[in-house]
Amino acid sequence: MYFYKNQFLSKNDIQISPDDRGYYFGDGIYEVFRVYNGQIYELQAHLQRLGRTASEVRIALPYTASEIGDMLTELVHKNKLVEGTVYLQITRGEAPRAHPFPEQAEPIVLAYCSVVPRPVASIHKGIHAITLADIRWLRCDLKTLNLLPNVMAKQAALDHGVQEVVLHRDGIVTECSASNIMIIKDQVLYTHPANHLILHGITRAVVLKLALSLEITVQEEAFTTEQLYQADEAFITGTTVEITPLLQIDGKPIGSGAPGPLTQKLQNEFVHTFS
Repeated sequence: MYFYKNQFLSKNDIQISPDDRGYYFGDGIYEVFRVYNGQIYELQAHLQRLGRTASEVRIALPYTASEIGDMLTELVHKNKLVEGTVYLQITRGEAPRAHPFPEQAEPIVLAYCSVVPRPVASIHKGIHAITLADIRWLRCDLKTLNLLPNVMAKQAALDHGVQEVVLHRDGIVTECSASNIMIIKDQVLYTHPANHLILHGITRAVVLKLALSLEITVQEEAFTTEQLYQADEAFITGTTVEITPLLQIDGKPIGSGAPGPLTQKLQNEFVHTFS
């Protein structure tokens, strides 16, 4: 069961217009919500970010945050989703192709559920990554549909036989192709400040709160690729990856080359936030 244009429909009943600006301009926004035990995780935080992105790109949301939350909750129930994700997309609407905002177009809402198990193996065993130059635009804090650079980066990781890409701007680490990144050095947690160069990750925010509750010192400041290589621990955070250790980057082991003790502490605390 999907939600499209104000109604719940089967996938086969959905017809997307070639005039949808999301189709030919990527003119739209989105959110991906995690579902644990049949409940949407951090719903309000996601809706708040959705509202901010909509405001910044000047898309008038057709529903209130409360109405969107109710619709997504109903969608989860209709699909009997226990563990997985909900994808929500809102485009500027349908109009003949032209760069200026159309005067009459109404935003189009699409949402659907997917069964996505927790990535338990990679959470416990860790993953490998490579570094690449961050060539994205300068509003990475907005969750828009323009994800081709991220897609290319993720494919580059797979082409190199690893699972993720760590992006950097002139040697300053920003984030990854589909996640945020944090390192630990001398018992201090470092992560890039939540400015326009990274996405304000929901899981990132949860992890920072957990770190403070564990009395881990947190520094929201940029670090270099060299500091990344020299880190005691490194991990990525995200809605679908949760807290996944980075064991090796560009063929160089991080710390001991195994999930670190503070990473594991954070992982254990994170599970308690939804179990």
